[in-house]
Order: sequence, then structure tokens, then C-alpha cells
Amino acid sequence: MTVGTKLISATDQNRWSGPPMVLVGGICIGFAPIGLRLGLDDLGPQAIAFWRYVFALPILFALACIANKGFPRKPNRFVVLAGICFTCNIALWHWGLEITSVANATFLVNCGNALVGFAAWLFLGERPARIWFFAILIALSGAAILTRYGTGTPMPGASDIPAYYGDLLAVAAAVFVGLYMLSAKLACRTLRGLETIFWITAVEICVAALFVLGSGESFMPQQVTGFQIPLFLALAVQVAGQGLIVVGLGKTPAGIAGLLVVVQPVVAAAAAWLLFSEPLTIIQICGAMLILSGIWLVQQGRPTTKTYTVD
Repeated sequence: MTVGTKLISATDQNRWSGPPMVLVGGICIGFAPIGLRLGLDDLGPQAIAFWRYVFALPILFALACIANKGFPRKPNRFVVLAGICFTCNIALWHWGLEITSVANATFLVNCGNALVGFAAWLFLGERPARIWFFAILIALSGAAILTRYGTGTPMPGASDIPAYYGDLLAVAAAVFVGLYMLSAKLACRTLRGLETIFWITAVEICVAALFVLGSGESFMPQQVTGFQIPLFLALAVQVAGQGLIVVGLGKTPAGIAGLLVVVQPVVAAAAAWLLFSEPLTIIQICGAMLILSGIWLVQQGRPTTKTYTVD
């Protein structure tokens, strides 16, 4: 006998949890290029990434144990794929930053974040709302304006390799970041978010070590203070940024999540203004406003509420 009927809306439950997590995670990740820029005096770009993962792992392990009230469950194959893709993304992007301009590398990688929606449509069956196409056009236009009208210079210590090689590396990084977002979302289907980011980070340490060895960089800085920037990146970017994004991915359509993460260049530009006295021009501020407008617009096109009957 049916005692009663209760309507449960999955969309309503996630409406104020998943997307804000992804957005705040994207804001945290916006400090990644700032940290890299500050840390290159002590460590190479691949070594910085390696220690970022190493310092984050025990913190993520503790958080996963607290959330699970026990040890994290065994990883699935999508966790391994996500870890490999993310590490390749960071490695290629770091190398690209040493060859091409920060503007080019940042914009191209963010194209991968935004266009993940098309891949989610093809492979996960997550058809975006019509307004998503307008939102992505607005956000990418803003990202292009914000990054292309910046200083346009490579990172300190950039090589003499032609800049278009760095652009190609950034394009490859964009492909990997798209694959990472999809893999991480699939991994969250059988694991909790904190479990997922913990195992992803463990995979990243192994792959990043290979990149450090392959690049010939030193694992250790000349002074202990050289670990300060990787520790900052571990807390602000890996634990807070990636952690929130992965947890939020389990509650947010991949297309919307990818677009929310495009907030990164806005944060990076604002931080560079404050830390490095690199003021934004009027046209750059307009680009930043376009990005924020695209992020606001995509939130208006979230899927319609679905209801389920529980007897």
C-alpha cells in the first residue's frame, strides 16, 4: 500500500551546490599562473607541478577519510585516465608558457575548458540548453579580449624557440583539460568527489615525476624556501581549486562546469594587477565583464527540473 508520495528534484538539490563549487574552484585555479611565475626562480615548471601534487596528497587523504568515515574506496579506471590527462595538461601548459606569451597559452587552454560541453554532448549525452551556445560565445570572446590585450610576453626565462610551438603546446593542453573534465565526471559516478580528487592526485604524482625526469629539471630547490610556492599551489589550487571542481562536477553538467572554469583569466589578470603592478586596460576590463556575463548567462540555461516519485 502506498503510504504517501514525495517529490524529489535532483536538479533543485544540486542547483545551489554543484555550480557554485565549480565556480569557486575556478577562482582558486586562477592563481596557478601567478604561483608559477613566482616560483620559477627556485624550481622548474615541471618540478613545481610535482611538488604541488605531493604536498596536496596527505591533505586530500585526510579530507577523504573524514568525508567517508574511513579509508577511500578503490579507484576506478576513469580516475587513472583523469590523473594522466590533467598531468599532461599542466606539463604542456607550463612548457608552453616558457615559449609563447602568457596571453596565448591562457586563452588556448581555456578554450579546452569551455568546449568540454561539446564533448559531453557527444559522449555523455548531456545536451546543453540553447542559451549555452550564446554563453560560450560571449565568454570565449571575453577571454580572447582579456588575454590578447595583455602584456603579450612569455614567462621570465623563456626560450628562443618560435612562439607558435608554444601555441601548439597550449592547444594540446586544451585537449587534455577537456578529457580531464570528462574523465573526472565519469569517475565521480562511482566515487565521492574527495575520493576522486585524492586518487587523481596520486596518479598525478607518478606521471609528474616522469615529466621532471624527462625534462632534466631538479626535483629539489637550492633552498628550503623554494618549497613555499608549491605549498601555496597545493593548498589554494590543488586542494581548494581542483577539489571543489571535482566535487562540483558530480552535481553539474560538464558543459556548464567547463564554462564556469573560464573565470580563471579574470582572477589571474586581477591578481597580476595587484601583485605585479600590471593594470588592466579598459578593453581588458570589458573582456572580463564579457566572461562574467557568459558565466551568469549559462546559469540561466540549466536543465529544467526533473521530479521523481518515491512511494
